[in-house]
Parts: sequence; C-alpha cells; structure tokens
Amino acid sequence: METSEHLTSVVWRRSSYSGTSGGDCVEVAHLPAHIALRDSKNPEVGTFVVSPTAFGAFVAAAAQGVL
Repeated sequence: METSEHLTSVVWRRSSYSGTSGGDCVEVAHLPAHIALRDSKNPEVGTFVVSPTAFGAFVAAAAQGVL
C-alpha cells in the first residue's frame, strides 16, 4: 500500500458533478496497480487505496443505487 509521502506526485481528479463550491467531494488518483481516494477538503488526513476491481464494483453498485 502507498503512503501519503508516495502520493505527492500523482494526479488527483474530482468528479465534474462536484462543482466548484468545495462541498463533500472525493478525489481519485489512478496508480499503476491501485486506485487511491481521499477527501478533497482534508487531503492531508489520509488516503484509501483499493484494487481497480474493488473500485469498479463500488462504482457499479453506487450507479445502481445499491449502496
């Protein structure tokens, strides 16, 4: 698993649905073998890292309203 120090050079993306008001947003970064997520309001708090398969299952479930 990557530590915060290793994630300083990655490109973080925020959903276009988040807008510019800075509300409750999650940022995502694609790493070579993982997907990293963090809170856009508090990026220094920490990062959650999952496999692309797990992230894909989460997105699919969210899109179907299962979560």
